[in-house]
Amino acid sequence: MRLVLSLFFILISTPLLAAENGLLTIDTRPGISVQVYYKRGANAKATLVLLPGGSGEINMKRGFPTANDFLVKSRDYFTANGFNVALVGLPSDQKKLDFDFRASPAHVEDIRRVVAYLKKDSGLPVWLVGTSRGTISATAAAIAFGNQELAGIVLTSSITSKNGNDTVPALKLEAIRIPVFVLHHELDACEICNPRDAALIIQGLTNAPVKKLLLVKGGGPPSDEGDECNARHWHGFVGMEKEATDLISSWIDNPARAGGSKRAPYIVH
Repeated sequence: MRLVLSLFFILISTPLLAAENGLLTIDTRPGISVQVYYKRGANAKATLVLLPGGSGEINMKRGFPTANDFLVKSRDYFTANGFNVALVGLPSDQKKLDFDFRASPAHVEDIRRVVAYLKKDSGLPVWLVGTSRGTISATAAAIAFGNQELAGIVLTSSITSKNGNDTVPALKLEAIRIPVFVLHHELDACEICNPRDAALIIQGLTNAPVKKLLLVKGGGPPSDEGDECNARHWHGFVGMEKEATDLISSWIDNPARAGGSKRAPYIVH
């Protein structure tokens, strides 16, 4: 009986250690939950929390995310490179993630609970990887968390040029004390993601132990239909999704190496 009771208390005290691949629902705030698509990589060395851009939707269909987003489309490249991936969807109280909500305490708390869940499930370090509007989410969380909860963050196609305070350079970057990798395509034509302004992020990271900006070229061709801020354009590293995820993966493996080999033909600097 004592053995049975002991096993029972172990099970109820560690409910997160048996998460299955697929869609999870994680309680984050009182009465609020967030859907997360979770997939493990073979012999994973870290967990990547992927924060999509746009409205933040991951568009689950037939059990898989289908949103037209760089991180959604590239998730399997990350697992192939030896990472668990967790694609974060919308909280139950939001129809979309606008700029203001992405920098809010409520959103930061949602991300914090997701990170805690995944750390308990795998015991591995956790990185946040944001793209486009998701870079505001990743940056706001890194500012709030300090240097204990995250191993680092990656910002791709960052929001740099929007009027007002809803840009990554306008946030309190000096509060970030973990490694930061900034990846941007040199031809990104999204009007609020000017690649020339990505250097402002690095300038603001005065206390990050390691930081790197990498502009890339190559890929394509971009779609001649739709918004230049979507994943079918340079903004989403179209035609070079694998190369972009390989660069991110390589940098996470060894941030001190500062972003991979400069001999690669798709790197500008």
